[in-house]
Amino acid sequence: MMANDAAFKVTVSEQGGAPVLEARGEIDVASAPEFHASLADVIGQDPDIVIVDMSGVTFIDSTGLGVLVAAEKEMREGGHDLRLVVTQPQILRLLELTGLDKVFTVLSTTSEAVPT
Repeated sequence: MMANDAAFKVTVSEQGGAPVLEARGEIDVASAPEFHASLADVIGQDPDIVIVDMSGVTFIDSTGLGVLVAAEKEMREGGHDLRLVVTQPQILRLLELTGLDKVFTVLSTTSEAVPT
């Protein structure tokens, strides 16, 4: 049986001069490596701000959260900012339950996340 990672998709674009990594579908143990690689690519370009648009993410497990925490730490150490766009109630709830809503800058739209 093949894992259904077709549901997971990552695209990178730019908005207001900041890279926007848009993740869709489920971020779990199967898709986390791809998510991590995409995020590492974007962070490797040394932007001041990275926006991770998770409004299309339906599920994230501890592996996916670990990828985000590592990215946040790397950005912060470089004096940069990682911003999450989260609209799904279950993802917001998970961030609150894990206390990660205090770690990340969580916004409800990419336009809010874009530097002005």
